[in-house]
Amino acid sequence: MNSYDNIPIENIYYMLCYSWDRLEAKNIVNVSQCGSKNIYDLLSRILVTLLNKLIKKGFYREYKLTYEETQTLKGKINFDDSLKRNSFRNGRAYCSFDEFDRDITHNQIIKATVYNLLRYSELSKENRENLRIIYKYFEGIKDIKLDNRIFLKAKIHKNNKEYDFILQICRLVYDNLLINEKNGEKKFSDFVRDEKAMALLFENFIRNFYKKELSNVKVYRQDIKWDIEGEKDRYLPKMQTDINIDFGNTLAIIDTKYYKNPFRENYGVKKLKSENLYQIYSYIMNIDKSNYDVIKGALLYPLANDELNLKYNISGYDIHILSVDLSKQWMEIHNRLMDIAEKLRE
Repeated sequence: MNSYDNIPIENIYYMLCYSWDRLEAKNIVNVSQCGSKNIYDLLSRILVTLLNKLIKKGFYREYKLTYEETQTLKGKINFDDSLKRNSFRNGRAYCSFDEFDRDITHNQIIKATVYNLLRYSELSKENRENLRIIYKYFEGIKDIKLDNRIFLKAKIHKNNKEYDFILQICRLVYDNLLINEKNGEKKFSDFVRDEKAMALLFENFIRNFYKKELSNVKVYRQDIKWDIEGEKDRYLPKMQTDINIDFGNTLAIIDTKYYKNPFRENYGVKKLKSENLYQIYSYIMNIDKSNYDVIKGALLYPLANDELNLKYNISGYDIHILSVDLSKQWMEIHNRLMDIAEKLRE
């Protein structure tokens, strides 16, 4: 059985917190007791908590260039427009000026996200009511249609860092939004069953978990050059590791694999997928070994019931086949990953 048939919602959230490098957000709410039925309901609850804090503090504002007819002279006066439209006769003038405004991209994204969540049929009654209250605070902020470009425009810096986690949640909600073109009904994809999305989350979670939880090591990704003679061959595929753990004299290369089944079966006999072994073996054989006494490889799968703790020595290098059960309690997952790190350190 694969371990993502029944991953608890709180575990998905913890994985997201590690993946987004927002470990402090794990304790924003008690996710194990919030009663959320799905990840989007949980994210709505988190947004409610974060946005209530934001409302108390006040929305982030930026200077925006405004052009309008006004009785109060400010900024730069446009004499041509003012004369053409007889503004001066009415004691007014057309002016362009900078205005410190909350109607900016960051707040527009949040408003659009709250609106989309309110139209989600599986939202809990409590979350729906709380989001309705919050939505009223966004009056005067322009309604927009979300797209990839909009998110790129919302820059985060030290003056608006409280928006970072909020916008990460908004982006996840947007990426998984499905709209019925006929009636405009909004639904969300089953994020947990999207193998591609979960594979990326699993990889980022494992990498950042080890960055946060291991001390006196370096954790990083690496592009590996093919160990070939002569000119580079542009037809060779790119080699990039998922996770390198530099223990000092020992380097462990981990390749995460998020599959429904890590095995192939033939007449009831299980065999590891050969392409996965070839991949980790290629990393080991081509990586620069000059700074290490020991190089190890590992394939890491999410797998329930059948815990994998295999080790093979291939061409003089240890390759581990390991698994972690994401359906277990969070501390069990934490301890399992720490045990794996110790296996690779030995």
